[in-house]
Amino acid sequence: MPSIKIFVGTMYGGALDVAEQVAPLFEQVGYEVSIIEQPTLDDLDPLPDLALFCVSTTGSGDFPGNFVPFARDLRESPPALNQCRYGLIALGDSSYGETFCGAGRALDALLEDLGAQRLGERLEIDAMETFMADDAAIPWVESWIDEQGLQAT
Repeated sequence: MPSIKIFVGTMYGGALDVAEQVAPLFEQVGYEVSIIEQPTLDDLDPLPDLALFCVSTTGSGDFPGNFVPFARDLRESPPALNQCRYGLIALGDSSYGETFCGAGRALDALLEDLGAQRLGERLEIDAMETFMADDAAIPWVESWIDEQGLQAT
């Protein structure tokens, strides 16, 4: 059975809620799902068949506290991610201007620098437009699964 690890970076639980709401969509197409609330580099070994990052932005485009050590370790002790295929859901608030979804955008750039391959476009959810983030995330994940042909065999 193929696996997907959902890495969560959250301050107030919104990104975790998204992860919990989309997990059954992957289970329905035959994936074993793990939601990782306190990610470490060890969670990347072995690499899952797929990774999904659900990351909210805090402050001035910063990573949430639970995700800071993981992001720091990615920079300071970069693992080989050439075989990593991932999707990214970034949560933010456009009233913060240029730092909107800053954590998700920074993570996306970092993963790309480490050789990981993003599948499809990054989803950016704006708290100013979408009250419940899963209202945007669920249809995006459904389309992402279809577009990437992620049905397990």
